[in-house]
Amino acid sequence: MSRKVFLKGPKLFSLARKKALRLGIPQEKGIKLEELIGRIQSKEGNMVCYKQRETCHQVDCCWQASCSAKMES
Repeated sequence: MSRKVFLKGPKLFSLARKKALRLGIPQEKGIKLEELIGRIQSKEGNMVCYKQRETCHQVDCCWQASCSAKMES
């Protein structure tokens, strides 16, 4: 069984930038992580919710480790 690795800080920002590049999302200088992840969520057809909710039901979200929402099933 493989262990799931969660990123935070600069490594998370780097991952978000790479994912945004693959999706063709523009990244202006000084963009905040929350805004970038929100754009990624929108482009992928998901609800823009990163760091905007108290609870979350999206257990497959790749951003959940760094989001402040409490996970509920």
